[in-house]
Amino acid sequence: MTMLSLIFGLLTPGDTTQVGTLLTETTANEDGLNFLDMALKGGWLMIPLVILSVVAIYIFVERYVVIHRARKNAPYFMDRIREYLADGKTEAAVRVCQQTKAPYAAMIEKGILRMGKPTADIQAAIENVGNLQVAQMEKGFTMLATISSGAPMIGFLGTVTGMIRAFYDMAQAGSAADITLLSNGIYQALTTTVAGLIVGIIAMFAYNYLVGQLDKVVNEMEAKTMEFMDLIEKN
Repeated sequence: MTMLSLIFGLLTPGDTTQVGTLLTETTANEDGLNFLDMALKGGWLMIPLVILSVVAIYIFVERYVVIHRARKNAPYFMDRIREYLADGKTEAAVRVCQQTKAPYAAMIEKGILRMGKPTADIQAAIENVGNLQVAQMEKGFTMLATISSGAPMIGFLGTVTGMIRAFYDMAQAGSAADITLLSNGIYQALTTTVAGLIVGIIAMFAYNYLVGQLDKVVNEMEAKTMEFMDLIEKN
């Protein structure tokens, strides 16, 4: 005899009917609960959370494409630059930089155009171009970081407003108050909190991932710069 059989054996026929009805209602309620219903119950604060989620996804996808393109390494780039500079073909080396779609190519181009000047001036010019390249790739990072911290705060605001609504409704109902008045407010409060945390967590992971990818690009830019500086010092 199973535990379930033992429990139902101890119940009267009327109790068994009530338990069956309760289980049926619970199952129906669970089946009827979905994300759309939760979002609609969250109140007006769900609107800015939805907007922030769309903005975060757009920034992540757009910046991912930009950084992914910047990470594409041009094979034999420095070999060609070294060969042209050794032969004195400065214009050809500049054309190679202009044809290469990579941040370090713009830096090397600036360095080539500054050849003949003091090494410190050349390095300063390369670093300035590099800073501009990094700043362009970082567009949207601040907004993504703001969403990662701001979305949970909006969710917590929904928690406070939901609780205020719940207790206000109960106070207005007076002696006629029931659990439904309180549960509606708590439902809204918890829904906005969950939505805010979801948006914030996604934005946080997206931001950290993009920062990690950008660091790899910056490392590549620094490596190419050092290689170019060694090249012109030898010449």
